[in-house]
Amino acid sequence: MRIIIGLGNPGEQYKNTRHNAGFMAVDFLSKKYNLRWEMNKKFNALICKYENNFIVKPLGFMNNSGQTANLILSYYKLLPKKLKFIRVKNSNLSDILTVIHDDVDIDFGKYKIAVNSRSAGHNGVQSIINYLKTTNFQRVRIGIRSENMNKMPLEKFVLQKFNSEELQTITFCIKKALNTEICLEHH
Repeated sequence: MRIIIGLGNPGEQYKNTRHNAGFMAVDFLSKKYNLRWEMNKKFNALICKYENNFIVKPLGFMNNSGQTANLILSYYKLLPKKLKFIRVKNSNLSDILTVIHDDVDIDFGKYKIAVNSRSAGHNGVQSIINYLKTTNFQRVRIGIRSENMNKMPLEKFVLQKFNSEELQTITFCIKKALNTEICLEHH
């Protein structure tokens, strides 16, 4: 089983913003595998299921992404525990969980794969780390850094929409990253 979570903010006003690169990525996967998004109130998320894999868009805001990750992994009993209620810290979830998100430390149009790394200031990733008590999961980091970053506050920059040229570049980057790194298991 693999859980793939794309980070972003829900709502039309956030569609195609830099901070929603994770949502754009899981939308690409849903189209690639011809899947339909379904609302799951228990997890507060939109979910596509493919075989034994789940593609997830948390519907809480970015900074609360860990809540959805925790609910899903707990429900499917994928979080190791010492006793009934004590979670094992630093559990290895790298074969189970992939988180896809924007990254201001990576040049626009590039991507990196990371496992067992800190959040580097990304609040959505930090939320997941806090809830799951581990950094040991796979991350697909989609680069959004550009020269325009320094011209405005970071919070404003990440909520800017991509222009049409940037949208083509980020779409190509997402396709390249996911076609290379994410293959849903077919049984």
